Amino acid sequence: MNYIFLNLKRFDVPKTLGGISTDNDATAWGSNIISGIDDGVKAYQDTTFASFLPEAHIIGAAKAKSKDSVMEIGSQSVHWGDVKTGENIGAFTSGRTAKSMKALGCEWTIIGHCEERRDLNHILSTGGCGGQSAVSRILNGKVKAAQSGGLNVLYCVGETEDEQPNRYEVIKQQITDGLQGVDLSNVVIAYEPVWAIGPGKTPPDDAYIRNIAQFIKKQVSVPVVYGGGLKQDNAEMLASIKEIDGGLIALTRFTGDVGFYPDEYLEIVDIYLTSKKG
Repeated sequence: MNYIFLNLKRFDVPKTLGGISTDNDATAWGSNIISGIDDGVKAYQDTTFASFLPEAHIIGAAKAKSKDSVMEIGSQSVHWGDVKTGENIGAFTSGRTAKSMKALGCEWTIIGHCEERRDLNHILSTGGCGGQSAVSRILNGKVKAAQSGGLNVLYCVGETEDEQPNRYEVIKQQITDGLQGVDLSNVVIAYEPVWAIGPGKTPPDDAYIRNIAQFIKKQVSVPVVYGGGLKQDNAEMLASIKEIDGGLIALTRFTGDVGFYPDEYLEIVDIYLTSKKG
C-alpha cells in the first residue's frame, strides 16, 4: 500500500493579505483544491490519498468530493479530550476534538507535525516547563483521542538541527512516548528531517532517508512516509527507497509564483507512483 498525504497548512491566506493563495475567495479555497485533484487520483490503485486542511475548509473540501472519490479528508491535529456521554457534551471552546472532525467528514488527522511540536514546546516553556518528552506525552493523548473518535493517524517524528547528532535517540523517544499504548493498526509515521525543511536548506539524500526509515521500522511496525516534502525533484528518488511507503506534499512550487497548484500535485503523484511501480 502506498500513502500520499497533502498538508495544506495555512496556505488559504490570499496574496492581498500577505499570503500565497491566488484564490481571493478564501471560502472556496479548500473545495477548489479538492475539485482540482479528485478525478486525477482515481487512476492509481493500492494507494491511500488524504488531504489535511485547516478546520474552516474541511466542510467545503468534503462536499467537493465526487461520489466515487478516493480522496480522504483529514484535520490538522485534534484535542486530547472529547465529548463523552453523561460527562461532557462539548465544552471544548477553541478545541478541535476528534469526534467533531469525524462529524465534519474527516477520516484522518495529522499529529506531531514539527510545527505542532514547536508550538507545544513554546507553550510549555512559557509556563516554566517543557521538554520534548512532555510534548510527546501530550501528543500521545491526542493520538488516543483521535483513534477513540474514529480517525486514522499520521504521526510525525523527526529531528531539528540541534538534535541531529542524537537523531536516533530523539526519534526513538518520539515514538516510544508518543505511541505508548496506541493501536498501531491505523497509524502511519511521517519522518520529517526538520533541519532540512525550508528555503536554502540541503535535503537529506536517499541513504540518510533509508537509514532513518529502517530505524523507525525497527522500533514499530507501521508504514513510513517521507514528511520532509514530496516534490517533483525528489519523487523518483523517494520511490526508489523500498522502506518508504509514500510521502507528504505541501506546496508544489517553491520558487517564482510560490503556492499549491492541483495540476502540479498530480504530476508529483504520477512521478512517485509510476516510479514506485516500476
